[in-house]
Amino acid sequence: MSRASRRRERVLEHLVELGRLPLGADPEPAFRARLRAQLLSGELTDEPVHHVRHRPRHRRPVRRRPVLSQLATLGLAAAMMVSAFATYQAVPGDSLYPLKRAAESTLVHLSTDDAERGQRELDSAKTRAKEVASLLGSSVDGPLVSRTLKDMEESTRAGISRLERVEPRSPKIKSFARDQKEVVGPMLTQLNEAEAVQAEGYLDYIEGLVVPN
Repeated sequence: MSRASRRRERVLEHLVELGRLPLGADPEPAFRARLRAQLLSGELTDEPVHHVRHRPRHRRPVRRRPVLSQLATLGLAAAMMVSAFATYQAVPGDSLYPLKRAAESTLVHLSTDDAERGQRELDSAKTRAKEVASLLGSSVDGPLVSRTLKDMEESTRAGISRLERVEPRSPKIKSFARDQKEVVGPMLTQLNEAEAVQAEGYLDYIEGLVVPN
């Protein structure tokens, strides 16, 4: 008897056995086990069925952030802080100085009213005065000093104009003028002739702000 004939006979035997069951009844466990064994061995098919064991699915472990990644993040944050500090300390001629001025300009334009905007303009003028003092202690060219003195006066006039519109007799104006005089006055002996003329004109202007009205 050929292999195909034997398969047909076994299939018929199973069909006959199933036909003897009452309608709706389930096969006996022994029948199921025998049928499964024959299917797996290939007795009822052309090729044996290879049982594939399914590996239990393991829950993917939560990956902790690598230490190197954490260090990189901390390093980046530190670099940003150092960069911000360097930008704040920049003086005319430094590569970061334009960024510093852009940040100041942004703060002025984001001000909610003339009083706040005027105060920030005066803060910028104070910063320019300190920058001039830093430039005089270095070996930079004169044009930077002259340009910074000009920017200082422009910021001062803009700030005073805004404050006088909202607070005509604000004590902030006189306080600013006194502070600026103490910073700019000692510079006169270190300035060249043209720069000294600029600084003296500025001092005359802020002197009028201190005189009682």
